[in-house]
Amino acid sequence: MPRDELADTVVRTWGAAGAGWLAASDRLVTGLAHELGLELGATLPQSFHAVRAVTCADGSAAVLKAGVPDGHLDAEIAALRAWGGDGAVRLLWADPARGALLLERADPGTELAELPDGPAVEVLGGLLARLHRAPVPAGLDHVAGERAALDAHLARPDEVLPRPLVERAAALWTRLCDSAEREVLLHGDLHQHNVLAATREPWLAIDPHGRVGDPGYDCGQLLYNPLGADPAELARRAPDRLERLADAVGIGWDRAVAWGFAVCVLSEVWDADGDTGWPGPGPALAVARRLAPLVAE
Repeated sequence: MPRDELADTVVRTWGAAGAGWLAASDRLVTGLAHELGLELGATLPQSFHAVRAVTCADGSAAVLKAGVPDGHLDAEIAALRAWGGDGAVRLLWADPARGALLLERADPGTELAELPDGPAVEVLGGLLARLHRAPVPAGLDHVAGERAALDAHLARPDEVLPRPLVERAAALWTRLCDSAEREVLLHGDLHQHNVLAATREPWLAIDPHGRVGDPGYDCGQLLYNPLGADPAELARRAPDRLERLADAVGIGWDRAVAWGFAVCVLSEVWDADGDTGWPGPGPALAVARRLAPLVAE
């Protein structure tokens, strides 16, 4: 993402604090590189954070990532520490107070989105099964709290998204969280663009949100990905994708479908309520509509 787009995202998300961080971000990155003995390389894709390829003093390849130091990266740091490189990139160093991380670089770094859908879903399921085995760090947010976004949307005076779908997702959210047979360390945003080809392992996960909850939650984000795919095709594929994911993470088909539906509705709610330039319903809503008749009452 070009720097002007990065700036737009950061300022839209953090306001004046984001603008202040942006003004000092180049100096921060340069200072961190000097402090850690890193040679700065190319700028990598950026959305909410400054991301640079770097070479460590021992010649190994790494990634330096820095963001607004408000604590939002703490969960990513905790999740990566818990995984210890098992299915995800290794965390090499972190300074939460400065919002800075040094990460293993996945080379060649090709996105999983480049694979055909069937093999890609198999990779995602295998990674989830591994990531969910890690011990859950203390202090992470529980996904039960994300129902608040659904309730806030329902409190709007206008009906931006189909109200019956949002009401159903909100009710399901609490039911699914309360009935979880086990709770795991969740990636929180595992999809085809957050898995990269590597040399240490064939594929490694990146950019975790780091949450706690029912493993079925992690079956939802890939359903409306990859970016640019035809929404109707994503909707058609969703039931088959969920069948394979349910087996991978060890939950029943009905539970996977319910989580897939609820997570897709939440994604549309976040988009509709979080951006004044929202262009209208996207692929997540198309998938939610396809799954709605399959959700057990």
